[in-house]
Amino acid sequence: MHVLRYVIGFRVKAKKRVLVGLSGGVDSSVAAYLLKREGYDVVGVTMAIWDGKYSASGKHACYGPDEEEEIREAGEIAEMLEIPYHVFDCATEYRELVLNYFRTEYLAGRTPNPCVKCNQLIKFGMLPLLAEKGGLFYDYFATGHYARTGFDEQRNRYLLQKGVDPKKDQTYFIYRLSQKQLSKVLLPLGGYTKNEVRELAREAGIPAVDKEESQDFYGGDFKELLGMPETPGEIVLTDGTVVGTHTGFWNFTIGQRKGLGVAYSEPLYVVRLEPGTNRVVVGTRQETFDSSFLAGDLNWISLGELIGSMEVTCKIRSAQKEREARIEPAGAGRVHVTFLHPNDSITPGQSAVFYDGDVVVGGGIIV
Repeated sequence: MHVLRYVIGFRVKAKKRVLVGLSGGVDSSVAAYLLKREGYDVVGVTMAIWDGKYSASGKHACYGPDEEEEIREAGEIAEMLEIPYHVFDCATEYRELVLNYFRTEYLAGRTPNPCVKCNQLIKFGMLPLLAEKGGLFYDYFATGHYARTGFDEQRNRYLLQKGVDPKKDQTYFIYRLSQKQLSKVLLPLGGYTKNEVRELAREAGIPAVDKEESQDFYGGDFKELLGMPETPGEIVLTDGTVVGTHTGFWNFTIGQRKGLGVAYSEPLYVVRLEPGTNRVVVGTRQETFDSSFLAGDLNWISLGELIGSMEVTCKIRSAQKEREARIEPAGAGRVHVTFLHPNDSITPGQSAVFYDGDVVVGGGIIV
């Protein structure tokens, strides 16, 4: 495999225009700074998604009331870097494509990945599309994600690769990008560590260097987004023994240990949700482990499709280390994933991302 590792500046042949998704934080600000320093015609763009329909008061969340402040800060960064700046209203699309998805998945007993969905459809999808429709034409779209792009000449496919900082690699969150999207994406922070990015920010005089980062999807209680009344149900062991009650299965996620409100001889974890009966099934730590699962709604990056079995490493949660696994076609657009060693809390609705070394093979949704 001939992989072109992305290094800032490789693609500069003429004055190319790059739209940079600015959030007002240090990462996107440094991304814009680096691209301008390399000679690109840089334009800052921000997606406005907060519609004020909820009472969230939490700070440092992607969807929350502090968006106005973040837009102001992004504008100040753009002014400091002397680049044009535009804000595009994506609130309607965000509600339809992310919030509705979030609610539907939870009420079906699955645990969604709103950040993955937002990156695919809004940040790398709707935002540059609205910019183009508004007459803001561009050659590339860039963000402050810690990941890299490349190109496999033999397969004629664009690649997504891990960032060099293992603690900050964000390929899990952008694995659903299409070949068309990847062909226009620049990720200038992929070759830097977080500490190096902070040093670059200080060097450039970027005021966001010590700003607290957004960590959550929503700046409030998830129950608000679900809009469900309290609905009493049973908490049961895997053998059906009732050990407690709850007010709605949607308040729990697979693998959850805290907040169950159940007294037992050993710690209990959520192992299954049953929407049809409104039951929450709990078990011991050992009962959360499994060796295999099916994944669907697949997006292949380094492959056009999976033919036969393949040895990979697999990540089923953003904060989890990859585990050795084998993937093989399972029919109906799905793959069967088998871990070499049992993994805990395999959660329907979450993303499973497959890697070959530092290259993202692809991924899908656990079903």
